[in-house]
Amino acid sequence: MPRSQAEPVAGTYSIDTGVAELMPDTIAGGWLLTVNGSQSSHIHPDPAVLDFEYMRQMSAVMAERFPFDSPVRVLHLGAAACALPRFIAGRYPASKQVAVEIDGELARLAREWFDLPRAPRLRIRVGDAREVVTSLTANTRDVIVRDAFAGARTPRHLTSREFLEQAHRVLAPGGLYLANCGDNRDLALARAEVSTATTVFRHVALIADAAMFKGRRTGNIVLAAADQPISATPELVRTLLSDPQPAQILDGPRAREFGSGAIITDAPTAG
Repeated sequence: MPRSQAEPVAGTYSIDTGVAELMPDTIAGGWLLTVNGSQSSHIHPDPAVLDFEYMRQMSAVMAERFPFDSPVRVLHLGAAACALPRFIAGRYPASKQVAVEIDGELARLAREWFDLPRAPRLRIRVGDAREVVTSLTANTRDVIVRDAFAGARTPRHLTSREFLEQAHRVLAPGGLYLANCGDNRDLALARAEVSTATTVFRHVALIADAAMFKGRRTGNIVLAAADQPISATPELVRTLLSDPQPAQILDGPRAREFGSGAIITDAPTAG
């Protein structure tokens, strides 16, 4: 018999890292999860619907490399309500995914609220993302998605060259690293993340809307990195431009030139 799923209940919940709030989305449908005041996940009744544009952008890049229905091994660093793992489970039914979430109570609530795929299709592992990556065997993942935040920023130890070296080690040949880079208008962090990624991976590409690239707003840039080229194919460009929030892709030299030259390391910062 299929497992019964209780209807989520809107409200504020105490979690290990603070406070989570679950609210119905009366416009798009589904549920919006905020963690400590920041939007964290959106779960639509249809798993194929991703409300956050950066997740749609990630899925578009992933589809360029891995045809739908192919078996993929995906590691998510940052889980929240598991919107992207849920989407991937639908598009790639033979996939095996692990989602790492530092907040154990939030992970428990996500399983309680939403009908998430069960292991081995999706395992939720509670722990620090850096520690988990370091513990994994080399060449065992096809895709690593970094979508972990403390407030509005990704913890520094998940942006450094040393962290990326561990992620690179865990990726199998032909693997893909995807990161959600949240930044403000000066783009200093995103530019440093790009420069850092180029010291570890042979190829990088960036996706965002024009206003974000021009530093006109605070938001997200998707960083894609791999040892094989990530190209702005006509199909990928069309997919990004036809999105409800049209986006651009920078690849090759344009992506590298976006970098600031600053390299993020584990070394303590001055001051």
